[in-house]
Amino acid sequence: MKPKPATEDLFAPTPAEPPPGPRPLADRLRPRTLPDVVGQEHLLGAAGTITRMLERGSLASLILWGPPGVGKTTIARLLAEQAGLHFVQLSAVFSGVADLKRTFEEAGRRRRAGEGTLLFVDEIHRFNRAQQDGFLPVVEDGTVTLVGATTENPSFALIGALLSRCQVLVLRRLDDTALELLLERAEAETGRAAPLDAEARAALRAMADGDGRYLLNMAEQLFALPEGTAPLDTAALSELLARRAALYDKDREEHYNLISALHKSLRGSDPDAALYWLARMLTGGEDPRYIARRLLRFAAEDVGMADPQALPHTLAAWESYERLGSPEGELAIAQAVVYLGTAPKSNALYMALGEAMRAAKSTGSLMPPAHILNAPTRLMKELGYGRGYAYDHQAEEAFSGQNYFPDGMERAAFFRPSDRGFEREIGKRLAVWARLRAERGG
Repeated sequence: MKPKPATEDLFAPTPAEPPPGPRPLADRLRPRTLPDVVGQEHLLGAAGTITRMLERGSLASLILWGPPGVGKTTIARLLAEQAGLHFVQLSAVFSGVADLKRTFEEAGRRRRAGEGTLLFVDEIHRFNRAQQDGFLPVVEDGTVTLVGATTENPSFALIGALLSRCQVLVLRRLDDTALELLLERAEAETGRAAPLDAEARAALRAMADGDGRYLLNMAEQLFALPEGTAPLDTAALSELLARRAALYDKDREEHYNLISALHKSLRGSDPDAALYWLARMLTGGEDPRYIARRLLRFAAEDVGMADPQALPHTLAAWESYERLGSPEGELAIAQAVVYLGTAPKSNALYMALGEAMRAAKSTGSLMPPAHILNAPTRLMKELGYGRGYAYDHQAEEAFSGQNYFPDGMERAAFFRPSDRGFEREIGKRLAVWARLRAERGG
């Protein structure tokens, strides 16, 4: 028979019985079994990753990665109970090296007594590299089964040695179905329906933005209204509850996720999706100058010579923002987004520069051919600088067909225009010049 797990929190000891007095709705509705956790069927369903681990009796150390309010702490507690392990909780915000050392020593004593420890570390990404190194031996030898919770991408936030000893499980933001189920549970717990009409009920779920705890905290405010309150519409709900800002941190992964989404929507010629991601970044507090700089890069990289006006148009949008400021100047940035999204696309320029850079590195310091070098001194003239240079403006069709690559280097074709937009015309010119070059022996 599995021993009943104990519960320990170095900073907020959890008594065996709930404390007297009122308890928050989110706490009263905390799941008591793993199947009660909503929205994480890929982990906790019949064929879920955690379910299979428990069935095999081989619970590995885990990193639970997901947004706030999706059940990371609850899952850790229930895992300890299910696996018969002593539960210890630390917060990386409040813990230091001394706390870790004491925790590991206590886990070692329990291990020698035949009892395992599940150590749950909330916000584990806040530990520095040296502190993360401290977990390695106790995880390696099984002194603790580590369950770390993080809202940050573990690839960036955790050291590789720790990641190699843990399995990363991704928790999903709660979808509309899961949030509705939580709201129904709240109604059953309080014994009354939420005073909302259908549209306001949907708006409440949208305001939660995938965070179950936040949904229940907002629902608790609704249940505090007097019995018999008429159902609120969306406007009345907005007056009662402050809408939470969307998750966005300009220094963290979401910053890069959204600019990537904007860039790829533009590359995919979807101006509507691009406008959405632009709006997400602006409402999240992103600096419009950063967006403008990335749009300028896009104009050169993904539009290029297919529409040579894309670059000056985007630069003009940036300059317009600088003159107008927010929020008026954001319209100019939006105009650039639509222009780039609807422009013909070509990365021929980007690819050409890459090939030219590789060729430049591989050919070293080859000199330009002598006939295209200036000869300001008599010695240089005697050495043949400038001899035989053909002035293209005096040639037929203003094209001499001479060679401009270094002697000893084969001619290369770096720029290969597409047949889209203005590059179609450029391709025609290059074809004519290639024919003339062949005819004139350049």
